[in-house]
Amino acid sequence: MVFEPDKWQAFLLCAGVGNRLKPYTDDLPKPLMPIGNFPILEYWLSKLNLIGINKVLVNVHHHRDQLVSFLKRDCFIDWLSFSIEEKLLGTAGAIRENVSFFDPNKSTLLVHADNWSDCDLKSFLEFHKEKRSQYSPMTMMVFNTEKPKDCGIVKICNQGIVQHFEEKSDKPSSTLANAAVYGLEHEVIKWIAGKSNVIDFSTQVIPNYTGRISTWLNEHTHIDIGSVEGLKKARCQKQQLTRWHKLNDRWRQKYKLHSIHSKLNALP
Repeated sequence: MVFEPDKWQAFLLCAGVGNRLKPYTDDLPKPLMPIGNFPILEYWLSKLNLIGINKVLVNVHHHRDQLVSFLKRDCFIDWLSFSIEEKLLGTAGAIRENVSFFDPNKSTLLVHADNWSDCDLKSFLEFHKEKRSQYSPMTMMVFNTEKPKDCGIVKICNQGIVQHFEEKSDKPSSTLANAAVYGLEHEVIKWIAGKSNVIDFSTQVIPNYTGRISTWLNEHTHIDIGSVEGLKKARCQKQQLTRWHKLNDRWRQKYKLHSIHSKLNALP
């Protein structure tokens, strides 16, 4: 099996406010929270760059100036673009707003880029192309969680197809959780584009495709950093290097001096 990156495009969702991470997100947007010495968004971009995906869109809203400054770095020129949301459009609304970005001849990787995921992204994308059910226009990355009440929980059949999905239930039916990383065929993009009332991917798009969503299990670490507890846990993991770990440009120099580092280092 030969991976073909030119058959992929990626949309990284980075517009959220990060209310559960306040007061830290008062100073810095959640996608720029440091995991080790680098922003979590940089890890995702590094994964994409290393496997050759060179058509990438990032949406921004909260602390947009800081995110735009990060995204305008020379290392991202020619393969990354961004979309500014003056008001939050929702995770599905953002897809509809940017429908012109999506080449119908390419598959789309959709990522909630505020999660720490030590995943084999290339294997996930290969699975979507070669091994998912022929009836599934979507593949969902899943993982086993220790806190199912804080996650979207899925129930799957023996063929790994999603049969039921519940978003943050008080009585979760399993520990198999949605990692909020998806492989999508253009059928899904087209459906969202034609539904002006569809705003949220988890609560509106997934239910529409239940029974037609294949799953791929990430057996490595996956952490939602939406809470202070999750951020602390992610910062305790063995950190990877990014594609640009040796780059010491002006943005990096300024980032190293940001007060967020000392504030997070002081966490108990």
